[in-house]
Amino acid sequence: MANKRPKKKSRKKWIFLVLLILILGLAGMYFYKKMNKKEGVAITTEKIERRTIYETVSASGRIFPEKEVNISSDVSGEVVELFVMEGDSVVAGQLLAKIDPDAYISAVERGKASVNGAKSQVANSFSQIEANKAQKEQILAQLSNANKINDRNQSLHKDGVISDVDLEASEANVATLEANLRSAEASIRSAEKSTEGAEYNVKSTEASLKELQTNLNRTTIKAPVSGIISSLSIEQGERVVGTMQMAGTEMMRIANLNSMEVQVDVSENDIVKLTLEDSVDIEVDAYLDEIFKGEISEIANSASNIGGSSVTLNTDQVTNFMVKIRIDPKSYNKYVKAGNSYPFRPGMSASVEVYTNVAEDAICVPIQSVTTEIPREKDEKEKNENDDRDIKIESDKKEKKKLDFEEIIFIHIADSVQTRTVKTGIQDDEYIQILSDIDLDLDIINGPYSAISSKLEEGTKVFIKEDEDDEKGKKK
Repeated sequence: MANKRPKKKSRKKWIFLVLLILILGLAGMYFYKKMNKKEGVAITTEKIERRTIYETVSASGRIFPEKEVNISSDVSGEVVELFVMEGDSVVAGQLLAKIDPDAYISAVERGKASVNGAKSQVANSFSQIEANKAQKEQILAQLSNANKINDRNQSLHKDGVISDVDLEASEANVATLEANLRSAEASIRSAEKSTEGAEYNVKSTEASLKELQTNLNRTTIKAPVSGIISSLSIEQGERVVGTMQMAGTEMMRIANLNSMEVQVDVSENDIVKLTLEDSVDIEVDAYLDEIFKGEISEIANSASNIGGSSVTLNTDQVTNFMVKIRIDPKSYNKYVKAGNSYPFRPGMSASVEVYTNVAEDAICVPIQSVTTEIPREKDEKEKNENDDRDIKIESDKKEKKKLDFEEIIFIHIADSVQTRTVKTGIQDDEYIQILSDIDLDLDIINGPYSAISSKLEEGTKVFIKEDEDDEKGKKK
């Protein structure tokens, strides 16, 4: 028992000594870090440089042929023959399909019969005119003879040769013939009008026949343009509804796949930046890591999602305008040479970057380096003003908003910060143009964003934040 007690005391002594060393080590590390801790806000910097900045507008949409024609039948009936398949090449005037023509052939035959009947009525009317004219000539001859007899009777009556009764009889005969002459002339005019009406009837029946013949011709569907059958919606034996009185059945579509475009929706905030022939980078989902070129060919004047009876005055709705972008065939020529004659199919998804402006050799800083603040003089003045200063007319709000804030950047000089008020121009995804005069040799603070947005101000103490790789190197 006497031999074991010294061992326990020795073990406790070593444990106490180890704990004391650990405590002293931790205390030393704490005081070392405290003495070597840098004062101020950790920042990162970079030199102000000149760059070329491209301002862009992004949008997404789908690919469509520049020219695509929907083929529908003007007449209703059964598709008795179909001469094309989807993907076939066709030329203008080529026969595509045929609608059952039997009913239309019968209608044309009835139309021809109506025309012949109308023409026979015209012939009868001309015959009636000729008969009335002959009757008139006969009456004229009779009237001429009656006038001569009446003149002779008047001379004989004066000489007392004939009685009053004989003279009155000859005068009455002349009056009767004159009335018959007027009736014959009226009959001629009536026959002429009847003939004129019959001729109009002929023209009407001929027009109806022409329409019936047109409907008969429409039973054969021909290609209005050259291109590719991009969509075929019918099969032989199906019935189609004509477009004469209602929306007809779409039979097929013919597209020119050699000339394709991207249709995208652009918001009202960006549409004012676009102009015709702006150059565009196009990314198609079907071709990864491939950039195609194009240019704007058409910009809509009216919003695409507001129109017709659905127009509302709610300004919360996003307003978009359709923009069409023609794809440059040279940019996908390599696919055509490789055997893919039509690399783009209608309906493919695509996203675009429209280059709206460019600034070459421009003074640029990172976007996150630019922040805003209320000017100090203005801030103090506003604190002393009454709440009534906020009562402004609506037209001054935008101008007031512009004057309330200034754009500033932070410059790293020695171990502190200086602010510079700047005026900015266009920007891309990473950099923004500085229009104000500024030295290129200055170190601009570019991070972290939390410091730039809330911690930094004129005279703030700062130090350069070391990269993690440098810190690891120092530890090694």
